[in-house]
Amino acid sequence: MAKKTYPGTPATVALTAAGVPFTAHSYHHDPAITNYGAEAADSLGINPAKIFKTLLAEVGGSLAVAIVPVSGTLDLKALAHSLGHKKAAMADPGLAQRRTGYVLGGISPLGQRQPSPTVLDDSALDHSTILVSGGRRGFDLELDPRDLIKLTRAITSPIGTRAHT
Repeated sequence: MAKKTYPGTPATVALTAAGVPFTAHSYHHDPAITNYGAEAADSLGINPAKIFKTLLAEVGGSLAVAIVPVSGTLDLKALAHSLGHKKAAMADPGLAQRRTGYVLGGISPLGQRQPSPTVLDDSALDHSTILVSGGRRGFDLELDPRDLIKLTRAITSPIGTRAHT
């Protein structure tokens, strides 16, 4: 059996248990950088449209997970509408960390301590693989977005705003 060369996190455990193929990407995280997505894209040399960030929002009195490209931002109104509500607000960072079991900049949509309704931006389906946090800063997982949808029971919807170039 080949020795794994990536950190064991709840996200990698979930993927391995489900038999889902993935590629681990590690890079050195600079603690001075708070734009984790841009850091991942630069460090890994990957198009930011293919790297997705995991955000938590309060929607209809409950928490929901939004997964959007790091090259854009989350459209809170679109997220709310995709879940049948009118408004959404970003979740308190401390609550997001407690709910998921991950630190900010390392929140993975996979292996969360307490799963929440999940919405993946539909642009993910434009790619054969996407990257999401692996559960630590400086650690991303590359997988087929359809596998991510299955494992998180996500719906897809246009919830990300695109960066203007």
